[in-house]
Amino acid sequence: MPLNTQDNKPKKPFSRRGFMQGVGAGAGAVGILANPESAEAQSTVKAAGPAAVPVTLNVNGKPLKTTIEPRETLLDTLRNKLDHTGAKRVCDRGTCGACTVIVDSKVQYACTILAIDAQGRQIQTIESLTANGKVHPIVPAFVNNDAQQCGYCTPGFVMAAKGFLDRNPNPTYDQVKEGLGGNLCRCGTYVGVRKAVLEAAKALRSGASTKGASNA
Repeated sequence: MPLNTQDNKPKKPFSRRGFMQGVGAGAGAVGILANPESAEAQSTVKAAGPAAVPVTLNVNGKPLKTTIEPRETLLDTLRNKLDHTGAKRVCDRGTCGACTVIVDSKVQYACTILAIDAQGRQIQTIESLTANGKVHPIVPAFVNNDAQQCGYCTPGFVMAAKGFLDRNPNPTYDQVKEGLGGNLCRCGTYVGVRKAVLEAAKALRSGASTKGASNA
């Protein structure tokens, strides 16, 4: 009597992944059979939502016009539409401070503000700190104190420091430490940043010109 060779073949072991793939394929086939037009309909569906709208943003003292979707953040609009790439997109969750800008004299994270809500407000980015040929003292102070490493956090720290000095022109080391607590540096250059702020504060008190930066 001949042997049944099929019975002697090793069977593939059962796996959860194989089971789920089989279930998914079967469900898809049933759906298409039940509604033959569904596959074609899926390929023609268009995303629903508000259309792009024109806006004018006052950035560093200049009115800039562009077109955005209402869901776009100020950070994305600055970088992708207005070519102001100083503010960095790192966490995009309002925690690291790399996208820090100054809005109506208040330090804020650009990733937490809708661009459409920033209309009519005074927006200041790091690009303003070297405007009209004048450099804000905080810029060379960062260089002098090695306050930058990889550079991702640097623009946010510079703007946070600028806003801090606008409010407190004669700070102590501990005040600087607390005042910049909303910005994170993965490279750990906190000591250099704090020393840079103190150096910039001293330069400002001695009459260093910031024309073209602080008035932007």
